[in-house]
Amino acid sequence: MFDRTTQDVGNIVELGHVNVRVPDQLLATVFYISGLGLTRDPYLMTGVENMWANVGIGQFHLPVGPAQVLRGVTGLVLPDIDALEARLRAVSGRLAGTRFGFSRDGDTIEAVCPWGNRIRAHGPDAARFGRIVLGMPYVEVSASVGSAAGIVRFYREVIGAEGCVGEDAQGTFARIPVGLNEWILYRETSEALPPYDGHHLQVAFANFSGPHGKLVKLGLITEESNEAQYRFQDIVDLDSGRVLATVEHEVRSMRHPMFARALVNRDAGVTNAVYASSYQEGRVTMAPGAELAARRR
Repeated sequence: MFDRTTQDVGNIVELGHVNVRVPDQLLATVFYISGLGLTRDPYLMTGVENMWANVGIGQFHLPVGPAQVLRGVTGLVLPDIDALEARLRAVSGRLAGTRFGFSRDGDTIEAVCPWGNRIRAHGPDAARFGRIVLGMPYVEVSASVGSAAGIVRFYREVIGAEGCVGEDAQGTFARIPVGLNEWILYRETSEALPPYDGHHLQVAFANFSGPHGKLVKLGLITEESNEAQYRFQDIVDLDSGRVLATVEHEVRSMRHPMFARALVNRDAGVTNAVYASSYQEGRVTMAPGAELAARRR
């Protein structure tokens, strides 16, 4: 018999972007485009006030302003970790004097942007990330000790997203599934959290109005953006009202005009020195059958 629950998709159907302000778009270009090898969106936000950087079906939004730092880490899958390491070494001189740095552990690289945002880049791994070759499969948010169970309950009862509490070598976490192979992870930490600075995540809900009504009753809506979008930022204990974690959610409906928007991605290994026609487009997922073959190995 098949376990049909493995095919369920919860109410959160898209992890669209992570938004942090950057003081200097040139340095952001050096890190996100030249270093990480992402692709600047060629259609939207092409001026000097904001930059959208595509990574598979997700994005970083990087408006210019006082620096914001995600309280946690953004997880990426990139197709070639060796090439990523070489790119980060190549841009290190241009980022000297900033908070930039990186380290490698096997097939994973931890990088820090010029203002302190942490990026954890993995190579493709069918067991963990499904068919993703290029993408943003997860965002990990720091939360207080003892909050994981309450966070899972909040997402289940208010948002309609099934989650789970787990343990690993780093401690306790709440894992909230998003779409097919993405998730938001809240990791408990005893370290003091810096003040929340307004950074946000963008998600899309299949059931858009239901959670909105519950959030209104809880007094948690922070912005009524338009008919297809609203925002909230606090995840609370449903009995006491105590704030368990804070990260603003820009919530869109599936009727939002940019839901599942097709994004342009490049192959960062193709340059003017090493070029072949028709090979410049980045591959976002594994080839047909490759995921199944990888899982069997």
